[in-house]
Amino acid sequence: MESHFLAYLYRLRYIERWSLMRNVLKENVAEHSFHVSILTHVLCTIANEVYGKQVPTERAVSMALFHDATEVFTGDIPTPVKHHNPKILSNFREIEQLAAERLLDMIPEPLRHVYDPLIVAKKDADPELKKYVKGADLLDAYLKCVSELSAGNREFATAKKQIEQSIEEMNMPELDYFLQHLAPSLEKTLDEL
Repeated sequence: MESHFLAYLYRLRYIERWSLMRNVLKENVAEHSFHVSILTHVLCTIANEVYGKQVPTERAVSMALFHDATEVFTGDIPTPVKHHNPKILSNFREIEQLAAERLLDMIPEPLRHVYDPLIVAKKDADPELKKYVKGADLLDAYLKCVSELSAGNREFATAKKQIEQSIEEMNMPELDYFLQHLAPSLEKTLDEL
């Protein structure tokens, strides 16, 4: 049987993010997933090397790679829409679950058990690892705002403040370390690096 799993994942490059806002530089879900995976790796590395934790980095990065895979069916629903009220969020989570199951059904049976915990939202998924992926997801949004503001696009000023608040509420020293030591250079031009 032919599997369309990868063909669908490769279509993530056609799903645009930040659709409600004017963008200087367009971003798609495939790029975002790549960046979140890198940022997850960095956050886990900070946790392990700076704070002496034992976070399973490879597992967290695998989760990050697939964290938005369902958007190949749902599209990228903007945060203000998703979180407008609890009923909309609940309905979206249900749609997201159905999309995950549809994607999982495309995977050949001998491989399915590997991708199941990465694609289908599990209530029993490791909350600590989910926290690193969520932190990385927020960092990527923060860095998008920084990039747009650096290019003179004030459209992202409020979003940046809201994301900074969300990052602060996560209360993760790894995020603070990242913002202090790694994020500042991302605001610089090539000549300033």
